Amino acid sequence: MTSNELIKIGSNFLKQNNIKSYMIDSELIFSSVSGQLRENILFNSNFKLNQTQIKSFNKLVFRRALSKEPIAYLLNNKEFWSMKLKVDKGVLIPRPETEILVEKLARYFKGRNPFILDVGTGSGCIIISLLQELNKSRGIGIDISTKALKIATINSKTNNTFNRIKFINSSISKFNGFKFDLIVSNPPYIARHQLKNLDEDIKNFEPKIALDGGNDGLDVMRKVIYKSRKILKINGML
Repeated sequence: MTSNELIKIGSNFLKQNNIKSYMIDSELIFSSVSGQLRENILFNSNFKLNQTQIKSFNKLVFRRALSKEPIAYLLNNKEFWSMKLKVDKGVLIPRPETEILVEKLARYFKGRNPFILDVGTGSGCIIISLLQELNKSRGIGIDISTKALKIATINSKTNNTFNRIKFINSSISKFNGFKFDLIVSNPPYIARHQLKNLDEDIKNFEPKIALDGGNDGLDVMRKVIYKSRKILKINGML
């Protein structure tokens, strides 16, 4: 069975089970199982899998279709800012919209070497991307989740920024001892009573700690803003 045939079967099954991203998910699963880049598969539809690989493909397609488990958790990775980041259920899946934040900050600080704090670092996607663009900068990523910090550490090592990042298990309220040029954060911002209304693949799989923003969704934001007055350098940016 060729890659084109198998991807079509997988995408049809996903579509029948109301997976909106049925085609790209089928392609990504095939790419992971075959070890081929997705771009290569798109240009060459004649890749073939052995029986073991076909079984793995079918198993992942079924999991995606029936449990609605996010594709990033199925494959344990997510592309972000031209990087492949390790992710699991201990961290929020990086969103494409967050790349806009990285792009604007990288442009603003181009040619400078800011000392950066990433609050609620999660997978480390923001601070690792910024340090890749600002290649003489240093930074600290903090998170109250030890699971997240383990993932962020792995990602910083595989993306060659580990020697310029320190990860610390701390809340923003208890974090002291440094002054920063830039404080960046993508904090939880969903009001607690709205969590039940999120899509199944979010509310059933992504960590509540990274989604729950308190009664009005602004709890962590307030803490970051309040603390920034004490740990942001003069003319620094939040």
